[in-house]
Amino acid sequence: MSRPEHLAPPEIFYNDDEAKKYTQNSRIINIQAQLTTRALELLALPEDKSAFLLDIGCGSGLSGEVLEEEGHVWVGVDIAPAMLEVANEREVEGDLFLHDIGHGFGYRPGTFDGAISISVIQWLCNADKKCNNPYRRLQRFFGSLYTALSRGARAVFQFYPENDDQVQMITTAAMKAGFTGGLVVDYPNSSKARKSYLCLFAGQRDGATQQVPQGLSGIEGGEDGAPGSISFESRRVDDRQRVRKGARKNIKDKDWIQRKKEAMRKKGDKKVALDSKFTGRKRKPRF
Repeated sequence: MSRPEHLAPPEIFYNDDEAKKYTQNSRIINIQAQLTTRALELLALPEDKSAFLLDIGCGSGLSGEVLEEEGHVWVGVDIAPAMLEVANEREVEGDLFLHDIGHGFGYRPGTFDGAISISVIQWLCNADKKCNNPYRRLQRFFGSLYTALSRGARAVFQFYPENDDQVQMITTAAMKAGFTGGLVVDYPNSSKARKSYLCLFAGQRDGATQQVPQGLSGIEGGEDGAPGSISFESRRVDDRQRVRKGARKNIKDKDWIQRKKEAMRKKGDKKVALDSKFTGRKRKPRF
């Protein structure tokens, strides 16, 4: 099966039909949620604070919804107009920008507390036009991203490298831009579960050098008892259930809701409900 980046540029490959199919596919929705959750873990954000994040290659906003559920504010950029149109139809919370990341960013220095990207940066390695030089596009991308991040912030890129040369080119461009960090590989011994994350650091955090996180490893001897098989899904589900049961402090309190509503009022593009004594209260279940 051909890789999507070999078939057409992303703004052409993700046309109206493909964008809708992508967003309505339950399997893709589940995978996107799992990958985004793992990327957030690698970002290692403070658990009791809302962060301002950049979603690179946000598509129709599937990953952005996970960021929103975790209490973060996000901005999304994507090159495919059809994907952003679907995101607008779904009324996602993040601000959306149509932009080619290979041209670099124009954000102010230190704007974002972190950045994530799901299944995107391998597209920059493909020269779909004569004027496009993959390495130079990667240099502009990482150089401008380093400037846009606050010092000590992390950027996590989940991607599907075609070969080792691609990994080397992407990593080299990132390091020349000033980033430190490295590659995190989850379940390296599994052909299906293996996932690659480029975890980058924009300087020191709290004056200390940051260490590359360890990748997740499978449990030898899965449910079928086969030696060397990997039962990775149960571990990931357990981690997410642990978060839902209250291990993470809930930051969507009344103050957070009022700040969110005030920001939406300033934008002026949506009708915002008035504040009352019931704002932020947990509603009783209806029978």
